[in-house]
Amino acid sequence: MKALVLAGGLAQIELINQLKARNITTVLADGNANALARPYADIFYQLAIFDVEAVKEVALKEQVDFLITVCADQVLLVVAQVSEMLGLPWYIDYKTARLVSDKKDMKKIFWENNIPTSRYVEMTELDWDQIRHLQYPLVVKPVDAYSSRGVRKALNPEELAVYFAEAAQISRTGGVIVEEFVAGDEISVDIYVEDGVAKLLCVSNSEKINDADRFIIFRGRYPVVASPEIMQQIQLVAQQIADAFNLKNCPMLIQMINNGKQISVLEFCARTGGNMKYLLIRRACGFDVIKAVIDLTLGQKPHVELSAPEAKYIVNDFIYCKPGTFDRMEGFEELRQQGILTDYCPLRPKGMQIRGVTSSSDRIAGFTVTADSLEEFNRKHRLIVDTVKIIDTEGNDIMRHDLLPDLK
Repeated sequence: MKALVLAGGLAQIELINQLKARNITTVLADGNANALARPYADIFYQLAIFDVEAVKEVALKEQVDFLITVCADQVLLVVAQVSEMLGLPWYIDYKTARLVSDKKDMKKIFWENNIPTSRYVEMTELDWDQIRHLQYPLVVKPVDAYSSRGVRKALNPEELAVYFAEAAQISRTGGVIVEEFVAGDEISVDIYVEDGVAKLLCVSNSEKINDADRFIIFRGRYPVVASPEIMQQIQLVAQQIADAFNLKNCPMLIQMINNGKQISVLEFCARTGGNMKYLLIRRACGFDVIKAVIDLTLGQKPHVELSAPEAKYIVNDFIYCKPGTFDRMEGFEELRQQGILTDYCPLRPKGMQIRGVTSSSDRIAGFTVTADSLEEFNRKHRLIVDTVKIIDTEGNDIMRHDLLPDLK
């Protein structure tokens, strides 16, 4: 068999390795010639992976048996469209993929099905009359971007005008959501929907960099800080979403805000969590979401069986850097061998030009720390932050050590 894998990030490395373990030839397509996953694939194509016709052409040329991806919501849409065009298997049809990938359609369905979410409007041009009923602060986001690109919080009309223009440029369709800001802790909910039943795999906090108007994640923290009542709401809303979008067998990721009394849904997608999330889920409950996606694509129905978490605290931290050209990581392997950190991964290829910290897509690397007490975690974490380095081509440590605080 032969598979066409779209996007070449960290999670696709695991995807490719698992496909090859099943004796499936892997064809990787990515827009970056230096994609992280390129060395792991059997065949590589550099192309614009949002170009449906280009992807279709590669699929036909290579005579692949199926297309596949993990983590990327907008890429999920391309896989669904091309698979449907060629009559190839995929776990979600194109119509549903459009609904779960476009924030405009998503919010509309939320409101129609009484799924808690903030008030909003969707526009391609800024119309002040349409947002007159909304209360500041307002959040501006492109309808079809990812990794918090173009997502900004506006405190007044002047900021809103600037951020709206930026978001419209980032959006491939020009569509922009303007919604009311909801204060609280962000929660990331990873789910597997089995025969229409939403089963919680991992509920974690997404901690953000202290920034006035951006939403940049630096940490995924398990277990979530939430009351039993909030956990009940999460389960209820997860099932509401699965029912509203008629999802039967698929992974699902929901981003929510918890204000301590109730939750509000930011967005969701019928996909696995990105970057190192598959590792967090595996350590938290024993379920392999990437294996599940492969099984689904091959017509095998995964069954959710959960195990106890590996530790009381399981935390993914993400590293951002000052501007420079990424060359190498230092100190990580030594700390892994000492048992101080559990996993570490580069998230961007060597030679990448770093522009600073503007969105979650600017993260350069990540690492996992496990611990059975808060004190143990912070002891390990401080040692890591004080020891490791991200070195640029000039030999300088450009890591933003200051963006990785202790756990509270």
